[in-house]
Amino acid sequence: MLKYAKIIFPLMLSSVSFFSVAAPVKEGEQYVKLEQSISNAPRVTEFFSFFCPHCYQFDYVNNISGGVQKTLPAGIKVTKYHVDFLGGQFAQYVSRAWAVAVTMGVEDKVKNPIFYGIQNSRTITNPHEIRETFINAAGITGDQYDAAWNSFAVKAFVDKQRKAAEKFHIQGVPSVYVDGKYQIRPDKFDTSTLEIYIAQYSHAVNYLLSAED
Repeated sequence: MLKYAKIIFPLMLSSVSFFSVAAPVKEGEQYVKLEQSISNAPRVTEFFSFFCPHCYQFDYVNNISGGVQKTLPAGIKVTKYHVDFLGGQFAQYVSRAWAVAVTMGVEDKVKNPIFYGIQNSRTITNPHEIRETFINAAGITGDQYDAAWNSFAVKAFVDKQRKAAEKFHIQGVPSVYVDGKYQIRPDKFDTSTLEIYIAQYSHAVNYLLSAED
């Protein structure tokens, strides 16, 4: 299992178009092929944790996941599964809260506030505070949150997240997979600027989406 390497970017002086700096994509370099493919996996799967500092940098600070999403073919999205092996007992609650966000379609509204509240301001430390974050950031009512929390759809998504983490044998996050066959190696792209890094990362993901075995 690949571990996530901390990526540090220098000050960026100019922007770069996606794919303009695309490097050759090779097995063992930008990606590894899984020994056993995972059937029925989303086209692009990202495992993450709101308690993971690397995930905070990857998603909240540098928005690499969002940058990749912008380049994907129509109809394909990055499916995010929250893992619960970081953060102690509260992690299971947060994993379920993420399931609430997904089933209610408010992921983009609550993701950054949750990251900030857990990693930066330390204002999210218990179930009540994360519930309030949904109310304030997503504009939903407490009753709506509670109804979703207890819904079959949320319970099903929680189970899906857990089973997916088990099938992929997730030990470190963030981890990104393509078609249940390939794992991206985040430490194998040019870090001279954030734009170049995202362009090369996106190119690798799109290359693997079109790969034929």
